[in-house]
Amino acid sequence: MDAGKTVCITGTDRGIGLALSKGLLLEGYTVFAGGIQQENKELDDFAVAFPGRLRRFVLDVGSDTSVGEAAEFIQSDTEKLDFLINNAAILGDTKKTIADELDFDEIQRVYNVSALGAIRMSSALIGPVMNGGKLIVNISSEAGSIGNSFRESWFGYCMAKSALNMGSTIIHNSICKDGGRVLLIHPGWVKTSMSGTWNDAGTYTPEEAGANILKRIDEYKDEIGPQPMYIEADTGKSLPW
Repeated sequence: MDAGKTVCITGTDRGIGLALSKGLLLEGYTVFAGGIQQENKELDDFAVAFPGRLRRFVLDVGSDTSVGEAAEFIQSDTEKLDFLINNAAILGDTKKTIADELDFDEIQRVYNVSALGAIRMSSALIGPVMNGGKLIVNISSEAGSIGNSFRESWFGYCMAKSALNMGSTIIHNSICKDGGRVLLIHPGWVKTSMSGTWNDAGTYTPEEAGANILKRIDEYKDEIGPQPMYIEADTGKSLPW
C-alpha cells in the first residue's frame, strides 16, 4: 500500500466514528474503519469517493477474537499507523439508581466494550502504533471523571469511562519512554443514537464533534508529556480526572 498517512478508527458505523472517518479521508489519510455492522451505505459511499483509501472491516471490540482478526487484517496491509482512535462504545441503562434492580450483566457488557475495547485494540495494534506516529487517542467522557461526578445512575457507562481513563494512563506510562503518547478526549454533549434511537438533545452534531476532535488531535499530538492529557474537544481545556 501507499506509504502515506494511516489511521485506525473503531466504532465507525455511525456518529462520531463515521464523522472522523470522513474527516480523515478528506485530510488524505488511509483509514482502517472498524464497525459492528456488516453493511453500511455511508462507508460504501466513502469507499467510492476515496478509492483505495478506505479499508473497512467488521469489528466487535468486546471480542478478543474479533479484535485479533482486525489486527491481522490491518497488519497485513501496513506496518505503521500514524494514530489509533478508540471510539467504539455503548451507553447502557441511564435511569436505574442503586435503589432499583440493576442489570449487572448489562453493566459488565458496557464495561467490556466501552473500557476494555480500547485496551484490546491498543494491545493488538501497539506494534503498528509505535512503528508510526506513536499516538493513541481514546474517546472518553466527562461521565468518567470522579472529581466531577454528579450522576445518580449511568453505572455502566460512567464506570467504564473512568476505567478507560485509568487504562489510558497505564498505557501511557508504558509507552512514553519510547515516545508514545495517549490523548483522552471528551467530545462534548453530542446528538447520538447510542441509546438505540436518535437523540437530538445534544449540543453538537457528530460532524461538529468529529471536527473538534480532529482539531485537538492536531493541536496536542506533539505536546503530550509524562502524563496523558484529558481534554474537552470543544474548548481544549483540561478535565478533572
